[in-house]
Amino acid sequence: EVQKHSVHTLVFRSLKRTHDMFVADNAKPIPLDEESHKVKMAVKLRTEYGSVLHMPTLKENLREKGSSTGDPYGHKQYSGNQGQELDYVVTGTHPYPSGPGVALTADTKVQRMPSESAAQSLAVALPASQSRLDANRTAAGVGDIYRHAGMSERSQPSGMSVAMVEAGGNKNSALMPKKAPTMPKPQWHPPWKLYRVISGHLGWVRCIAVEPGNQWFVTGSADRTIKIWDLASGKLKLSLTGHISTVRGVIVSARSPYLFSCGEDKQVKCWDLEYNKVIRHYHGHLSAVYGLDLHPTIDVLVTCSRDSTARIWDVRTKASVHTLSGHTNAVATVKCQAAEPQIITGSHDTTIRLWDLVAGKTRVTLTNHKKSVRAVVLHPRHYTFASGSPDNIKQWKFPDGNFIQNLSGHNAIINTLAVNSDGVLVSGADNGTMHLWDWRTGYNFQRVHAAVQPGSLDSESGIFACVFDQSESRLLTAEADKTIKVYKEDDTATEETHPVSWKPEIIKRKRF
Repeated sequence: EVQKHSVHTLVFRSLKRTHDMFVADNAKPIPLDEESHKVKMAVKLRTEYGSVLHMPTLKENLREKGSSTGDPYGHKQYSGNQGQELDYVVTGTHPYPSGPGVALTADTKVQRMPSESAAQSLAVALPASQSRLDANRTAAGVGDIYRHAGMSERSQPSGMSVAMVEAGGNKNSALMPKKAPTMPKPQWHPPWKLYRVISGHLGWVRCIAVEPGNQWFVTGSADRTIKIWDLASGKLKLSLTGHISTVRGVIVSARSPYLFSCGEDKQVKCWDLEYNKVIRHYHGHLSAVYGLDLHPTIDVLVTCSRDSTARIWDVRTKASVHTLSGHTNAVATVKCQAAEPQIITGSHDTTIRLWDLVAGKTRVTLTNHKKSVRAVVLHPRHYTFASGSPDNIKQWKFPDGNFIQNLSGHNAIINTLAVNSDGVLVSGADNGTMHLWDWRTGYNFQRVHAAVQPGSLDSESGIFACVFDQSESRLLTAEADKTIKVYKEDDTATEETHPVSWKPEIIKRKRF
């Protein structure tokens, strides 16, 4: 009984002493309930000493100048004149006693006062907060975009202009200012000039395509006809009738002698060019069909419609393989490629979707645009593509649709995009303007606004479609003044006569 009483007395005195110390520090009495006391002490330790208790052990190579001296805690600072470096193990920052009820561990028993350089390293070694990690990750992503787009980093938040050197090595961490990158000099492209205007349609020319042999091209119009023209001379070779409304899309197969067309009459037709007759119809769309494309390696046709869907058809059996549902508004454009993802659609719901052809499901949905996406074009060599919208032209990287850069300045409703192997991107707009861009840097090197034809209204200067021929030496546009315009590069132009008006100083001034 006596022994038990003495033990209880010792425990009570210890708790009382601890309680008095805590009250002196906090000036707020707490009940001596043991469980409540432990919980509160655990909270205090975690909030006030958490970063110290969980601090990683860091080895620093310290070389202090001057003679060896002692500090108030009995540890020596060694002189750098001895020609040797000391692995200085810092395991604590303050010689505080441990909290009540928490025993000192082998690591935290060692209490040393670190030197100034070691204290800086410890500060950097502290684990970063989640918000700081998120901010750094976002800053790095935005920084890459700005560097690629060639914009000055001074226009970004100040947190992006400095980088923290990692503290995992033996170097002292420091804030190193980054060199502000400038937009790379764009490749020089000769300007394009108009050299032929082809007339013959009685309505808006809505679509255009060049056949794989580069001998002729085909156009579809609001006059409900499809016309085939000689590419070299621009003369009309053939007119095909059969649609009962505006023809919105045409494409010529490279695998068979077939021409495919679609229109606002909900019809998708396959024409046999040996007989100049329709041999197949593809029934299924519930509204106007706005565009179509052929898969480059398999006999598959893809169409997009105002009914908010895209459909995949077997060319030979006319069977509907998949109905690609997901868009919430009219699908304005569709493109195919051999690699995954194989189908790309742009819609009036402002989104772009990348589709898995086999599963018939969306792989990625891109929501960066704020207005209707009416045009999509795939680069013939790079694994990238571009999309056109009234807010911006945006470039993306396959297969996941990673954003590359904006091409800003064509402030109009962009109906069509075309790109060639030299990196010339063409955007045609509803107001009749055509901008030519350097694909890599996004530099706008030429702007064209061709006059409408005599007898047409100025309001009829709209470009609905544009395409390069197979040699990429000619650019054809389908326009609202019922004509087809043919452009070619100016052979007399040089870098001296048409210099690139690009200077780093000009780019830097735009940062504000």
